[in-house]
Amino acid sequence: MRPCVLLSLLTSTLATMAIACAAPRGAPTWESSGGGGGAGGSAGEGGLWEDDGGAPDASADAPPLSEDAACASTVSEATVEKLPVDIIWVVDNSSSMQPAINEIKKGLNSFAALIAAKNLDYKVVMLSLRSKTSPVQISGSTRYPVCIPAPLAGDDNCGNGSRFFHSSVDIRSVQPLEQFLGTLGQTEGYKLGDEKGGEPWKQELRPQATKTIVVVSDDDSRLTADQFEFFAGGKNPASTLMLPPGILDPSWSGLFTDYVFSGIYGWGSTSNPDTICTYPDGTKPPKSGATYTTLVQKTGGVREKVCTGSAAWNPFFDAVAKAVEQTAKLSCELTIPKPPSGDAIDPTRVNVSLSDGGEPTYLPRVDGAAACNTTGGWYYDNPAAPQKVILCPTSCDQAQFMVGPNQTGKIEVLFGCQTILK
Repeated sequence: MRPCVLLSLLTSTLATMAIACAAPRGAPTWESSGGGGGAGGSAGEGGLWEDDGGAPDASADAPPLSEDAACASTVSEATVEKLPVDIIWVVDNSSSMQPAINEIKKGLNSFAALIAAKNLDYKVVMLSLRSKTSPVQISGSTRYPVCIPAPLAGDDNCGNGSRFFHSSVDIRSVQPLEQFLGTLGQTEGYKLGDEKGGEPWKQELRPQATKTIVVVSDDDSRLTADQFEFFAGGKNPASTLMLPPGILDPSWSGLFTDYVFSGIYGWGSTSNPDTICTYPDGTKPPKSGATYTTLVQKTGGVREKVCTGSAAWNPFFDAVAKAVEQTAKLSCELTIPKPPSGDAIDPTRVNVSLSDGGEPTYLPRVDGAAACNTTGGWYYDNPAAPQKVILCPTSCDQAQFMVGPNQTGKIEVLFGCQTILK
């Protein structure tokens, strides 16, 4: 009987312990990656792979774990890491936004503490006029700037910190999405020193980080939701200035893939996006923010009514923090630990499986990232001297559905048994 080491990677820390395991006779069960791990067909006689029609026959050429691969195994303590999270706040500086801006200045440190308590590597980027003095007069207009205090800020004068970057942009009531794009791409009219521009901030975003965008405004956007995401780049559809492509354009290399949009704005009905909320004194914001509703609903974000006032903010901060945690992606680059026995790892005797309480899905090893396709699998970072097991995108997505907050799934890496190859 050949020894194998089973590494169970869970969201919670596992105590090191010994268990008995036996590799399945015949071919392992293949579970469809579509829908996040639903049960597929099991192997019939002769070790043939089958599926239930919900997923391709991904491992028809992969040999099953042999009957003599039954082994005593050990579960080593390990942790599944989460990728970083970037949260971008875009705050309208109009005079009517003074109450909301006061809540942001008062509550953003507590919001950051909520994110930190979830053990996430976070960065907060603020796009809004920056000044310790408030209000300020700009071109004869009264503007209410944002000044975030320490410890999130780096000092007591609205400075940047290790987890905080503030680009001073005078956000206009109907232009938050335009100024987001313009300052992101530093296009003409949106650069530092321009009336609607600010400091470059794209360099603060981490390529692997999930992105959350939070807009705070009592008006609506001149850009449509579709333009914000897919504008081809060029002359701003709403002005004479220039804009880069929308955030989901391929030119951004997936920087905003799977982003989440949230906001506090003037919506007033869950069924009619054009309904404007009403303040306690009977007045209403200028617009309902229908564009923001489209983006919130499309991306699964959260929202609160600006009309609710101070009572809206703690629930909103909590809801955004929860959404950030739930959408934070797993790192599917799994470091290979040394077996507890101290033996060297044989790269030809490593297997990877996903399980969610039922029969595990055994993933085939593929020959590098280029060999990944919609059927999934895994590969080594360096086949000659592997340090990591890397899941293909499809298998990574399946693991994301199974392993995370409030999920019971696990990723298992088995050492000592003949590798299943695709």
